Amino acid sequence: MYMGYPRFSYGGFSFMLLDPWPESWAENWYATDDVYIGYDDGYYLYNRRHPGVGLAVTVAL
Repeated sequence: MYMGYPRFSYGGFSFMLLDPWPESWAENWYATDDVYIGYDDGYYLYNRRHPGVGLAVTVAL
């Protein structure tokens, strides 16, 4: 957590989740699901187990 937002690092970048994840996702989705960052007029975290759902993230260098 950073400034009240969930945060993670990958590849030298830090990402903060701006959107809440759906309650229907498993409690440990962040440790078990295959996720990736994509760009679509902004950066989003996508979960391959839940296609079509993108969670807004911000990138901190």
